[in-house]
Amino acid sequence: MGAYKNIRETLINEYKARDDLYKSKIAEWSGDQTVARIEKPSNIPRARELGYKAKEGILVVRVKVVKGKRKRPKADGGRKPSKAGRFYARAKSLQSIAEERAARKFTNCEVINSYSVGQSGTHSFYEVILADRQNPALRKDKEYRNLVSKRGRAFRGMTSSGRKHAQK
Repeated sequence: MGAYKNIRETLINEYKARDDLYKSKIAEWSGDQTVARIEKPSNIPRARELGYKAKEGILVVRVKVVKGKRKRPKADGGRKPSKAGRFYARAKSLQSIAEERAARKFTNCEVINSYSVGQSGTHSFYEVILADRQNPALRKDKEYRNLVSKRGRAFRGMTSSGRKHAQK
């Protein structure tokens, strides 16, 4: 069995078993900022599948998104229509929301892709792979040149989670 396959299976078993190590990671991530830059991906095989390389100009960000339906503000005063609901299903997936948050925080970077790394009772956690638009090493690399030149990929549905949403 290859190293990446072994790592992948270990992470899957950790997630399924909900062991103490997994719980401590989730608890630590819950205390972090909504968008936090990290040194390296926690799931390296998945990140490599989606375009991550450990090179200058590529960074990884962990994003925390609140799970559940979107809550509207309560109507103040006056007659309430019978259909004045407060909780509505989101139009976008949580993963798309995470990608957009990362793109807003790191304005000089372009979103390459993202993947899920875990969930707590109230939050979903995603790792978003970003490429620095101004980095000369990435501008020369054929693989990243096209990705970096297209601005606002996360907002225009050009990442894998955005494409799923655009097809519906």
